[in-house]
Amino acid sequence: MRVIGLMSGTSYDGIEAAAAEFDLDGDTLRMRPLGRLSHPYPDALRTQIAAALPPAPTTTEAICVLDTGIGQAFAEAGVRALAQLCAGQADLIVSHGQTMHHWVEAGTVRGTLQLGQPAWIAEATGLPVVADLRSRDVAAGGQGAPLVALFDTLLLGGLPGVPAALNLGGIANITVVAPDADPLAFDTGPANALLDAAARHFSGGTEEYDRDGRGAAAGQVNPDLLRRLLDEPYYRLPSPKSTGKELFHLPYLLAALADVPTPDPQDVLATLTRLTAVTVAAACRDHGVTRLVVSGGGARNPTLMRMIADELPGVDLSSSDDLRIASDAKEALAFALLGYLTVHGLPGTLRSGTGARHASVLGSITPGRQALRLPAPASTAPNRLQIVAD
Repeated sequence: MRVIGLMSGTSYDGIEAAAAEFDLDGDTLRMRPLGRLSHPYPDALRTQIAAALPPAPTTTEAICVLDTGIGQAFAEAGVRALAQLCAGQADLIVSHGQTMHHWVEAGTVRGTLQLGQPAWIAEATGLPVVADLRSRDVAAGGQGAPLVALFDTLLLGGLPGVPAALNLGGIANITVVAPDADPLAFDTGPANALLDAAARHFSGGTEEYDRDGRGAAAGQVNPDLLRRLLDEPYYRLPSPKSTGKELFHLPYLLAALADVPTPDPQDVLATLTRLTAVTVAAACRDHGVTRLVVSGGGARNPTLMRMIADELPGVDLSSSDDLRIASDAKEALAFALLGYLTVHGLPGTLRSGTGARHASVLGSITPGRQALRLPAPASTAPNRLQIVAD
């Protein structure tokens, strides 16, 4: 089955599309990646998303406008992926949508909201669409995140030692696959969320992020500010746990800076970069990680990667590219896999990864132009992922 995955993360800079062919043979899932592309959001849509994100107030009208606008942008990305990655032939599209709110109270996720009406994707491409993948896990008592845990577990299976997969998006999440233990997955804290907020704030909106980590590299870590940021109770919560920009946003940073004034913006960037490195490293040490496979936008930040390496001497750091999964495509491919499992009647979550009462078949299906015909349910869930090269 040829599947297109569409993903936009908490940095909301655009949509990553990736396509792959999947074939389940017994308990082995073969995946042949077909390529990836990036589809940026229009500037006006990014501005609308930013204006509606917590802690800003919003309206049902704004949410309706965003649901349509994001859905249309995802539809455009789907059309491009169908033509450019699949030569016009695919069976399914899987859309993560754009997370607008992740409702957490006292460590329990009460709900999660991803916008991007899938009807626009189905109408534009003619293909069935699996969307709203997080809500079912939340309904089953889970965190609804990180949903890449199953993909990571299959990808890392068989590696020696205690491997872990780290994704550095707006929020950093990790999956630890220790031998003779259930996989663990959780959000470690902010990766780019506070860094991006600081870059936009200090530049007056002319910079969206700390390009190549240059600002942080030119600054000095303020130990008092770092201690203030590390006082955040989230870091002491047990896993599984999840978080988002509902917590880690600009007002959160400004409150910390009010307590610990740090006049030089570059010092703030350096401190925030070190915060990500310290919290990631703490999670790795807590679980005895010996190899860390990194993906996501933060993997392209050499200052952040250097700081993580400084915090984890003796841990082998590598890119998911080394496992034949393009770093920028990993989450889109992970959601493509989850959609493939959904239409085959297979669960896409790990109880140990999200804390749910049971593993769930994820998402809702929007039919394409043709009558909806699902494959026969698979009898065996995959235990191994085989990456097939061209």
